Amino acid sequence: MPHSQTSAPRDSRAGVRLARGASPWLLPTVATAALSLARARRSGAAKAVAVPATALAAGMLWFFRDPEREIAQGRVISPADGVVQSIMPWKDGRTRVAIFMSPLNVHVNRAPLSGTVTSVEHIPGGFVPAFNKESENNERVVWHFDTELGDIEMIQIAGAVARRIVPYLPSGTKVEQGDRIGLIRFGSRVDLYLPEGVEVAVEVGQKTVAGVTRIDRD
Repeated sequence: MPHSQTSAPRDSRAGVRLARGASPWLLPTVATAALSLARARRSGAAKAVAVPATALAAGMLWFFRDPEREIAQGRVISPADGVVQSIMPWKDGRTRVAIFMSPLNVHVNRAPLSGTVTSVEHIPGGFVPAFNKESENNERVVWHFDTELGDIEMIQIAGAVARRIVPYLPSGTKVEQGDRIGLIRFGSRVDLYLPEGVEVAVEVGQKTVAGVTRIDRD
């Protein structure tokens, strides 16, 4: 898990930055593209490499984008960009809202409520597609937040391509609603468990935007 850090300030300005945790994928790709472009005039082999390498680097830059956002008002906001895959009543009275994130979505996740991170647990597992029911046994990171609604559980689930989840915060960190809390590389899923008595405002198939879409209803 990462070292302790203070929570990030709330988003209040337009702009895009690159996600923390992108370097192991992004730097080699950009370096390869830059080197092949520099040598393209003198080498046919470098020229052949330059086009796909540049396209791949551009794709990586797009994938690891981390846009600034004006955080919405509401008790519970979406932790992830994506599409609501399922809304399921749980045995203990909670409701699970599962959000599927495709490779085209922003993959930085955000705190659904203000509070304190009480635990961050990495659980090894498989890598089946995140839209598959069996993905519940995938590699995942389980978060618990102490909030005004009590304990809130959120799970980042790796997909078939997403082989690494990068938590940004350790246990004990105080967060504001909408703070960045972690990154899932490539397609994946985020499950959010709403406490008993909290009514869901979203529907299956609805698109969500992290920090913007409200999940609960008054």
